[in-house]
Amino acid sequence: MEILVIDGQGGGLGRQLVAALRKEMPQAKILAVGTNSSAADAMRRAGASQAACGENAVIVACRRADVIVGPLGIVMADALLGEITPAMALAAAQSRARRILIPTNRCETTVVGVQDGSMTALVEQAVCRVREICTCGE
Repeated sequence: MEILVIDGQGGGLGRQLVAALRKEMPQAKILAVGTNSSAADAMRRAGASQAACGENAVIVACRRADVIVGPLGIVMADALLGEITPAMALAAAQSRARRILIPTNRCETTVVGVQDGSMTALVEQAVCRVREICTCGE
């Protein structure tokens, strides 16, 4: 299974996700794609198997991924302060991969009904779900 982590800005959420995924699934193939080089580098340093950045890297990686993990904004054009291009959002949204999206009430988008929780707790829930998908083949 190929796990794709997508993040932007400084890559803080992506870094947390990659580190937690690597800890839970040390043998997993984790591809990190940042919308910029800072995000990609943060995820690479956290233990990603490979890292890349930019619009085309997101599009290509979404075609190959089995699971995509990242903030909710990766499926919304112009999210993450404009770093998610329409082509990136479309690639993530139309991918055959299972998507595990972390709700963040930022960038002028509020997800109603989502309990406010720490980013650490949200990352733990996301990693648990990825592990279930990878081991059960859901």
